[in-house]
Amino acid sequence: SQKPKSELVRTSLRLLTSSAYRLQSECRKALPAEPSPAPDIQLVTQQVIQCAYDIAKAAKQLVTITTKENNN
Repeated sequence: SQKPKSELVRTSLRLLTSSAYRLQSECRKALPAEPSPAPDIQLVTQQVIQCAYDIAKAAKQLVTITTKENNN
C-alpha cells in the first residue's frame, strides 16, 4: 500500500521546511551578532552539513515524486 503522491509531497515539503529552518538557526549560531562566547564551530559545522544533507534528500524526494507523476 503506497502512500498517495500528495501525501509524499507534503512529507517532503515538511522535511524541506524544517531542515531549512534548522539550517538558518545553526548558521545564526555560527555568526553571533553580539560579542558572546564563541560557538563550537566543529559542532555547528556538523549540524549545518546534516541540515544541508536533509534539504538535498527532501529535494530529491520531490524531484522523484513529481517526475514519476509527469511520466505516468
